Amino acid sequence: MALPDPAQPVAALRDIAFAWPGQDGPDLRVDHFEVSAGEHVFVSGASGSGKSTLLGLLAGVLTPAHGRIEVNGTDLSALSGARRDRFRADHIGIIFQQLNLLPYLSVLDNVLLGCKFSAHRRQRSVAQGGSPAAAAGMLLARLDLPEPLWHRPAARLSVGQQQRVAAARALLGRPELVLADEPTSALDADRQSAFMDLLQRECRAVGASLVFVSHDTRLMPRFDRHLAMPHGFVAAPA
Repeated sequence: MALPDPAQPVAALRDIAFAWPGQDGPDLRVDHFEVSAGEHVFVSGASGSGKSTLLGLLAGVLTPAHGRIEVNGTDLSALSGARRDRFRADHIGIIFQQLNLLPYLSVLDNVLLGCKFSAHRRQRSVAQGGSPAAAAGMLLARLDLPEPLWHRPAARLSVGQQQRVAAARALLGRPELVLADEPTSALDADRQSAFMDLLQRECRAVGASLVFVSHDTRLMPRFDRHLAMPHGFVAAPA
């Protein structure tokens, strides 16, 4: 597999202002922020500093009052809500803080959900593993989740096991961008370290850029770059 050109940004935010309804001024301002292909960026900041809002903008879940958001060369700000949803399904993997697994579905069915909403992702999962199910199994095995668990309902897994399922779901179909919102907050130090090893290894294996939000700065040395967010502001690089 040819990996993306690291000189080209996978994501770029420029002159962004975002405000939640009812607010007088912007809750988040971004002068300029880029993520290169294959780059792993650690985003830190106090609670309420706008870290999750930044991920929401990158994912196209939130739309700014003004400014430009580009992911994989596409201006998300110019897309309708439905087209942003399709673009997200095709190109972005998300690991939510609460994981958002469907508890009644099996592990394998949870991982395969993205392929049900995106033909593009499904086609790339075939290239990734021969079939979507085979690619899902390959990722689960690499993330150290044994095959006997794959048909168990997600609700019957431990938190650490569920986090690995969420990571496999985000990585299936080789997304160009993976967004992770405090996915290790419920883990002890040993399990946190093991999860980070697995997540970053698999992101690099598929050539995905990773934007990882956390208040735990002990994780920072693992990343290519650190973005510290003072309250509600991301400055242009010096």
